[in-house]
Amino acid sequence: MATLKDQIARWNLSTKRAAAPPPSTPEPVEPAASPAPAPAPVSDGWTAPSTAATAAKTKPVIGIDYFATKMHLHQKLLSRIDLNAIESLTVDQLRNELGVLLVALIEEEAIALNVQERNRLVADLKNEIMGLGPVDPLLADPAISEIMVNGYQNVYIEKNGCIHLTDIRFNDDAHLLKIIDKIVSRVGRRIDESSPMVDARLPDGSRVNAIIPPLALDGPILTIRRFAVVPLQMRDFIQKNTLTPQMAELLSAMVKVKTNIIISGGTGSGKTTLLNILSGFIPHSERIVTLEDTAELQLQQDHVVRLETRVPNIEGKGEITMRSLVKNALRMRPDRIVVGEVRSTEVIEMLQAMNTGHDGSLTTIHANSSRDALGRLENLVGMSGVSLPSKALHQLIASSIQVIVQVSRLDDGSRKVTSIQEISGMEGDVITTQEIFCFKRTGTNPDGSVQGVFTATGIRPKVADKIRTFGFSLSDGIFDPIHID
Repeated sequence: MATLKDQIARWNLSTKRAAAPPPSTPEPVEPAASPAPAPAPVSDGWTAPSTAATAAKTKPVIGIDYFATKMHLHQKLLSRIDLNAIESLTVDQLRNELGVLLVALIEEEAIALNVQERNRLVADLKNEIMGLGPVDPLLADPAISEIMVNGYQNVYIEKNGCIHLTDIRFNDDAHLLKIIDKIVSRVGRRIDESSPMVDARLPDGSRVNAIIPPLALDGPILTIRRFAVVPLQMRDFIQKNTLTPQMAELLSAMVKVKTNIIISGGTGSGKTTLLNILSGFIPHSERIVTLEDTAELQLQQDHVVRLETRVPNIEGKGEITMRSLVKNALRMRPDRIVVGEVRSTEVIEMLQAMNTGHDGSLTTIHANSSRDALGRLENLVGMSGVSLPSKALHQLIASSIQVIVQVSRLDDGSRKVTSIQEISGMEGDVITTQEIFCFKRTGTNPDGSVQGVFTATGIRPKVADKIRTFGFSLSDGIFDPIHID
């Protein structure tokens, strides 16, 4: 991993390149009639403007030359930094030293700023050097679950399930590209014209996706899926009304007795979060192997082996696929295999592992319903190149997976576990399922929030007997069809 000295040295070089004029086409100058908005204050984070008074507070305080001033001071600062001396400083000491040096530079340049403007400029420049620039205030807000940068001028966030446009912006496309490069280089990945798409992660486990021109027509696109610093627990899901205590009790018991579970849902529905919560019920005495394209899971057990796929190098070699990782994991004596997401040809190895002694495996899949999840599994097996008769394939799926948990993101931004279904077997060539719990939508409130009830279907699943034989007990009447708002 690059040291802070290496990061600052790389930023020094990239800033000089960005400041140099292009060799052919001069950079267009923005007209004075359309001033650019200033970034949001670093200390307070961002909050969606709701009144005219709030909007007035967020208007630019430095003026149209803010970004040019910031870039000029950035270059001056980097020219004054002693890269050898900073190695002996802690992060907090370096932040303080940068603040002192920046204040001195502002006075030296005779820039007319009041205290508020100066503090904002100093904070922004600290973030440029040591953090991720304009997105740092957003990353500091735990209520923000998604950051979506659509080009350097448009930054959106998802907060409490709803999407808002912020007043934060980057200097230009080159500035945004530098931030993207800083993120992906930390995990040994790259992004350039020959490889214009990349998946990466932040040190806190947040998922990052970036795509740049020529694939992105309107400039670089950066998407950050935030994860809680303190991992969510099942009680948090119950408090948020994502599921009921009865559903939570059944799910936790199924994990403890080594039930193979697949979590199905759409993008942003909470599949990985639920997978992370369910993995917390795996006993600490078991050996767990996790397989992911981008490491996101935050397992709390001690005996965990984390594996991650690798993208090909610039020559197109060295790729390690999920299928290869699944094959290798089977040789690592796992008690449980947790696959972040099944999305390609690795599905056949995953099903075989579930069916040949690796009970209690967990994974997720993109699908709109539990029945669609079964169809998607069948399609993925076909993509793997394995030719199986339809009945044999259905038997493999039915014997490998015991439970499908469907999660959904509703119109109001809330997440719900909308169905828990048990695969009961085969009828002819068809896989049969029985629903144990479900969420029924009943309407919409005037404020746009979704009305609905959780209910048990009254069916006692076969897994209840397995839970009893393992020495665990379920609450009386847990499967009675009682509606819970």
